[in-house]
Amino acid sequence: MGRRPSPPSPETGRRRARRAEASDVVVPAPLPGLTLAPIVCGEVEAWARAEGHAALIGIDEAGRGPLAGPVVVAACALPDPCPLVGIDDSKRLDEAQREALFEPILAHALGVGLVVVEHDVIDTLNILHASLFGMARAWEQLVEARPALASALVLIDGKDKAPLPAEVTQRPIIKGDQRSLNIAAASILAKVARDRIMQMHHCDYPDYGFDRHKGYPTLAHRRAVARLGPSPIHRRSFSQPTEDDLPRLL
Repeated sequence: MGRRPSPPSPETGRRRARRAEASDVVVPAPLPGLTLAPIVCGEVEAWARAEGHAALIGIDEAGRGPLAGPVVVAACALPDPCPLVGIDDSKRLDEAQREALFEPILAHALGVGLVVVEHDVIDTLNILHASLFGMARAWEQLVEARPALASALVLIDGKDKAPLPAEVTQRPIIKGDQRSLNIAAASILAKVARDRIMQMHHCDYPDYGFDRHKGYPTLAHRRAVARLGPSPIHRRSFSQPTEDDLPRLL
């Protein structure tokens, strides 16, 4: 697949953003045959199987909302049928359940890509386009390792398409991490990997409590930032609490 790309420059990011806004960023229609409720994890795979898609890649991210740390993107292609039990949207699983599924997903997956997009890239591109860049990198990483999956249908959680090669068929799916096993597996990989990164950052910056909130804007986290100022891994492009905010955070 060639050399893995470096993060794009701000101008390159803006050009890609304009192309995405012009043609790729859409609110997808519901998949044929699927209803909005009840949502069943795996229903997208049933639809894809009926449509004749032999291989699927799910892509999801973790960490768009935090004030600090990276966004982590995972791409995952599961076998069909998948022997693993309990795969679901990472947000519907607790930490122990996610951790218990992490290694089995890696062991059984046909291919995996896992990409960390650091806070400085987020500040350069903005969180949306940093996430989309990470999706493209995760897809490329998976396909470099498993070239036979280059023609797989790509399922993406949310409403935005990733900047993948034009010949790649991709489908954004609202609540995809609840509907698709492949996206759900990617969401688990991304969430566990990011949580582990934030645990390591806690060792470097223990006063912020990253081991508890993982960088999300909880009251305790906002109080810490207001009191201490932002750490080196805080996102400068995000609104950060200041000392002036302390009275209303008490």
